[in-house]
Amino acid sequence: MAIHLSEHFGYGKLIRFTFPTIIMMIFTSIYGVVDGVFVSNFAGKTAFAAVNLIMPALMIFAATGFMLGTGGSAVVARTMGEGDLPRARRYFSLIIYTGIAAGLILTVLGFFIMEPLCAALGAEGEMLRLCVLYGRILTLALVPFILQNMFQSFLVAAERPKLGLGLTVAAGLTNMLGDYLLVGVLRQGVAGAAAATVASSLVGGVVPLIYFLLPNKTPLRLTAARPEGPVLKQTLVNGSSEMMSNLSMSLMSILYNFQLMRLIGEDGVAAYGVIMYVDFVFTAVFLGYSIGAGPIISFHYGAGNQGELRSLLGKSLRLTAVSGVLTTALAVGTAAPLSHIFVGYDGELLALTAHGFQLFALSFFGKAFNIFGSAFFTALSNGAVSAAISFLRTLLFQVAAVLVLPLLLELDGIWLSAAAAELLALFVTAVFLFALRTRYGYGGPPLKDRSSPDSSGVS
Repeated sequence: MAIHLSEHFGYGKLIRFTFPTIIMMIFTSIYGVVDGVFVSNFAGKTAFAAVNLIMPALMIFAATGFMLGTGGSAVVARTMGEGDLPRARRYFSLIIYTGIAAGLILTVLGFFIMEPLCAALGAEGEMLRLCVLYGRILTLALVPFILQNMFQSFLVAAERPKLGLGLTVAAGLTNMLGDYLLVGVLRQGVAGAAAATVASSLVGGVVPLIYFLLPNKTPLRLTAARPEGPVLKQTLVNGSSEMMSNLSMSLMSILYNFQLMRLIGEDGVAAYGVIMYVDFVFTAVFLGYSIGAGPIISFHYGAGNQGELRSLLGKSLRLTAVSGVLTTALAVGTAAPLSHIFVGYDGELLALTAHGFQLFALSFFGKAFNIFGSAFFTALSNGAVSAAISFLRTLLFQVAAVLVLPLLLELDGIWLSAAAAELLALFVTAVFLFALRTRYGYGGPPLKDRSSPDSSGVS
């Protein structure tokens, strides 16, 4: 039976509702990892480094989908909690159409700037050619890729997290099969890996679009919509933290690669690429829970259910603590075998990667709380606080750490930069949660600010 957002959530129900989204995010990360495994083992170290050099820039474009999905689902779920389903459907439709339009614009822009962008990142010769090839193929699929990222959040708001999981599994299997055939069998290298990713995004982005265009049993469906500035503004503000997180992570990856190229060259970029692929899988646990729990929090905040809001926060913090400890221990313990999957053919690179990942994994405990804290304030429609947490943890603190720590600890300073940044951000997250407990009602007193987009003139 479907679990509805309006229900009371104990630990069991909360885990059951968010579990499909957690698995969905893990699976999304795993099929991204498969790209790296095939490219590294069948196309070589230079191709692998080329893919990892351009990927952060591509994720900046794709971050539009995360911003519209997380920010928009908070607006839509909150409106559902206020009891106005027709208005929620109108908002949902407007946000989806906006994502399609943004994707078309970014496709044209990305295709034409790809070569100078790759050159600016430091690619030369064969590495430059491979960067441009991979980037342009993926840019052509930005619309479905953006939609795929949006529907990960909206399927949860529509009370269908299992459908989201099913679509992600289907998309992942499409990508893995494509990698096997195009890269492993036909040896098409980065072009084959890019084509497999494009095929998977068509499954993950176009299929749910058709589902919501047709009559369905969920509270949401696509209808006619008109431009409504306050709704889009609230969506962008709510989702600004996710946009900031993805933008910052991409910029930080560029900075990490620059520092590593300066210190140890191409091997450093390859090692960091492996660490990022594996990091995506572990981080997916925290992201999946946050995306899954977000619409529940938004609904009960919109409905004014203070007791449920307090309960959700308390349970979430306890679950986050457990997951943070377990993922950190697991990552440190499996660093060597996981690194071997990617670069087992090069002993020196393998040792470098495994050691670096063990140090990098110390960031996971703080990251678990910071990701949830940012998502919690997104769900409460406080995009400013959410963005502040994301900006500090993924950009400001990390820039300082990755520039300063290598001066003190050399290469180990780069690997420890993430842990230092997350520790500093954890203090900020705790301060925000404590300081705003009264305003949002999870500290006890009545809710004081529950304005919706309609308070700005939307009817």
